[in-house]
Amino acid sequence: MTDIIRLLPDHVANQIAAGEVIQRPASAVKELMENAIDAKATVIKLLIKDAGRTLVQVIDNGIGMSATDARMAFERHATSKIQKAEDLFRLQTKGFRGEALASIAAIAHIELQTKRPTDELGTEIRIEGSKFTYQEPCVCPEGTSIAMKNLFFNIPARRNFLKSDTVEMRHILDEFQRVALAHPAIHFYLFNNNNELFNLPPTNFRQRIVHLFGGKTNEKLVPIISEDTPVVKIGGFIVKPEFLPKSKSLQFLMVNHRFVKNQYLNHAIASAYEGLVHADQKPEYFLSLEVDPSTIDINIHPTKTEVKFEEEHSIYALLKSAVKHSLGQFNIAPTLDFSKDPTYDIPYQYKDREPEMPRISIDPTFNPFKEETYQRSSGDTSHKPASAFNYNYAKKAATWESLYNELPSSINFEEPEVVESSLFSDELATPQTKKIISLAKKYLVTTLGGDLIIINSNRAHQRVLYEGFMKSLENSHTASQQLMFPYELPFSKAELDTIKALKPLFENIGFIFNIAPDKIVISGIPMHITDSEIPNIFNELLQQHIEELPTTENSQKEAFAKALCKNLAIKTGQVLSDEEQESLVNNLFSCQEVLISPFGKRIYYNLSVGEIEKLI
Repeated sequence: MTDIIRLLPDHVANQIAAGEVIQRPASAVKELMENAIDAKATVIKLLIKDAGRTLVQVIDNGIGMSATDARMAFERHATSKIQKAEDLFRLQTKGFRGEALASIAAIAHIELQTKRPTDELGTEIRIEGSKFTYQEPCVCPEGTSIAMKNLFFNIPARRNFLKSDTVEMRHILDEFQRVALAHPAIHFYLFNNNNELFNLPPTNFRQRIVHLFGGKTNEKLVPIISEDTPVVKIGGFIVKPEFLPKSKSLQFLMVNHRFVKNQYLNHAIASAYEGLVHADQKPEYFLSLEVDPSTIDINIHPTKTEVKFEEEHSIYALLKSAVKHSLGQFNIAPTLDFSKDPTYDIPYQYKDREPEMPRISIDPTFNPFKEETYQRSSGDTSHKPASAFNYNYAKKAATWESLYNELPSSINFEEPEVVESSLFSDELATPQTKKIISLAKKYLVTTLGGDLIIINSNRAHQRVLYEGFMKSLENSHTASQQLMFPYELPFSKAELDTIKALKPLFENIGFIFNIAPDKIVISGIPMHITDSEIPNIFNELLQQHIEELPTTENSQKEAFAKALCKNLAIKTGQVLSDEEQESLVNNLFSCQEVLISPFGKRIYYNLSVGEIEKLI
């Protein structure tokens, strides 16, 4: 019987390794940009075409490589970052395992140009599926340019599992933002299909956040009071509680200038917000931690975004304390103030004065019970009260009997007639009786065809709005109300790119707006939307469509209509007038689909007389 265990060929092993390291174009973006940072680059350009399917290119001005190093860089486990196993516990660089370039070369076409400052000529290498097809000297600028083309060209199944261009570009933007935030001293560029999305000059951490996420972010930030301890050094910014969203939030935690994910530390930050935000709201933060490299392990996941801390409990306590301190320091969290109010201080000019007894002036001859003080019936005007106060009082305080002197004699002081009525009187059956009852500010109870109908008002309104929006999206022209003053909303460049793609859908439902370099200017809105609802609508739709945008036109419209109706529908606890309740019920039963909401939940439940008799 022949042996069945054998070594895999290198190109097959590289393809298997690529499945762990390169899952989508964003994975290659992360690896190539981190290599440029390790090469001590001060300017890094990222070029993307077709969301990374056609091209991902990173150009840097780093130290470059020699011809031999350029060839060796694509071999498995070839690295310049470590020499022995002990170096794994003192890592200061991004990549160190030597798998990234070998994995990328196994599933794409690679073109590399690199040159060291001391060399006259650079080196150009071309690789197709781990096979070197070209290597020659070339003329090129100092640094390295590596282009990854036709990703997964030799693994069609992996290519078919990629999402739409919008989703893949969103992942690329996430990786770009993480790397750019961790290194504010480096100049980054991002070009998508030859259009410049980001130009981030070297700056401080706060300005880098504003450049990435728009000018509206600046007012939301609260700086962390610097905590420098032997265990960890904490810095960065958190977002004020009133600006925290209920949807996907911006959470960036950098450890030694490397973006990481750590649920334990995220819980520390969230617990610091307790009592300030709703349970549905998630904290937003841009935090940077510096720890001793020997006290962390970053080699527990292929993407190196998960780390293990040696002093995890201490870092948890310090991080929670720092966030709480910052919230209290900037008067965001409620605090006790024991300082003295300066308004209680004695004025300087009265400080050394002796107190004086107040003087009171009285009229000893005044008698409030003297009836002759004022007589209405007499014509004597010669009497003058002792003081103006006595005169005014006497004029108004005539004897109580005089109050009834000029009353008309027709007034009837008999007791009013009491009309008795019964709860079961015939008036309940009159047409004026309310036919719809609101229950718990959530349900509407009415009757239909002899059955008792219990309607969920939120789901009913979602169904009514959804079908209305779907009709509007099918029409090319929809009525809108013009705003007297244009409404401006600031957005980042990445968000504006998404809004540009969604603009036809916005216009179909009644929005009219122009896109500026850093904002949109709205001049018209749908008829049933108010000004105050505009920011929430745009933010909710952006978050949902950035994460997962459907690929077909019909599903785009459905997702758009669902997001709108969910945002604008009546919320639980909202009080409706009798007319609004009746209109909602009538509109519901005029819809094509009455029983199920757009999100697949039951809208109403009916009880027949027979079912009620079984209950009672």
